[in-house]
Amino acid sequence: MERCCMNTDEINMIEELEKDFIRDLAEFFKVFGDVTRIRILQILLSGERNVSELADSLSMTQSAISHQLRVLRQNDLVKYRKDGKTVFYSLDDDHIRTVLEQGMVHIRHKRGYVE
Repeated sequence: MERCCMNTDEINMIEELEKDFIRDLAEFFKVFGDVTRIRILQILLSGERNVSELADSLSMTQSAISHQLRVLRQNDLVKYRKDGKTVFYSLDDDHIRTVLEQGMVHIRHKRGYVE
């Protein structure tokens, strides 16, 4: 849409939406800035897990894992399903898989690892 043909209110609204979008994008990537959360996401690449399985895999307490899962859930990176009293976590969608896998490919490439 060309801004030359828009009024000031329309331009201001679009600029605010763009700012909100950039802020949301920055928040999205900020969640990836924690080693424990990345490790959880890497494990979930292979399929759903419950808190106990994640805690065992990472040699961490269930409480610490639950805290990180809460952050991941609040930012729509993981989803959960209940089976009785057990809660299973998985990646929210294929976009999360793609972002994580592309990040790993990039780091491997920069470090000279063969893909």
